[in-house]
Amino acid sequence: MAESDRKRRSTRNSKMVSSPVVTKMQAIMQKEMVREFLAEFMSTYVMMVFGLGSVAHMVLGEKFGSYLSVNLGFGFGVTMGVHMAGNISGAHMNAALTFTNCVLGRMSWKKFPVYILAIIQFSGGHLTVTGPTATAGIFATYLPEHMTLWRGFLDEVIVTGILQLCLFAITDKENNPALQGTQALVIGILIVVIGLSLGMNTGYAMNPSRDLPPRFFTFIAGWGIQVFRARDWWWVPVVAPLLGAYLGAIGYLVFIGFSIPRRPQILENSMKYEDRRTPVLPKTMANPPTTPTPVSVSPANRPSVRTVPPLSDSIHLEHF
Repeated sequence: MAESDRKRRSTRNSKMVSSPVVTKMQAIMQKEMVREFLAEFMSTYVMMVFGLGSVAHMVLGEKFGSYLSVNLGFGFGVTMGVHMAGNISGAHMNAALTFTNCVLGRMSWKKFPVYILAIIQFSGGHLTVTGPTATAGIFATYLPEHMTLWRGFLDEVIVTGILQLCLFAITDKENNPALQGTQALVIGILIVVIGLSLGMNTGYAMNPSRDLPPRFFTFIAGWGIQVFRARDWWWVPVVAPLLGAYLGAIGYLVFIGFSIPRRPQILENSMKYEDRRTPVLPKTMANPPTTPTPVSVSPANRPSVRTVPPLSDSIHLEHF
């Protein structure tokens, strides 16, 4: 009996100790910044697993992969990532898109390092970077022989600009957005289309987070410093997507966004303003003050009166 009592007490004590710890952990996990960090981490991880896995099939599997399968792998990898985190963090999975949203005021700058950190965190024989048996290209993009460095830079700017341009169109509720619940699929199709039509020149990185962390992984895993020296390409997938995303966003706003009439936004606290503006009679006054008897005015001399909307009407603000 004494032994069983001791076990009950120890179990009870462990519950008492663990309960506050669990509660505290739940409180931390439910904070907005933490939730967005974890969501971006998982969505980027899922995208990269499918995308890089499809590249590995093409490079190593001979009959098991193709250029089409790489496009499908990344495209629908993005779809799964959007489903994973779309309602929590927006599922950027792309530092260039995060940067652009901060520049345009659509997201707080204080969240920028959180999103970038979440995107980078997941990364962590004879290995060659170039040549017929090269395998470093499974993880990061490398400039092909038929492209020069600056043509490759321009290509990355253009394809990332198109990505951002189309993303704004897909999500703009005042234009012709994707149907509710289909955004993830449409974005995945967008990635596939970009890859099939524009991906041959540079591998359409379009994303510092897609290229730089895997490149660091190959450097640590045995491919060596050559992953950064090969044709001096490593910096282009980091810088060009930032410029391209920004130009694509500006292009959409100038040609489409600014010309669309925006619905007025209703202030939620309009009733509070009404309460503050409505005069209240002091309780000490038994009767309200009497108003003077109106003077009779003939219809011909009666001034015109404009109806003033009551204070209870909603207050509108133009919002873009």
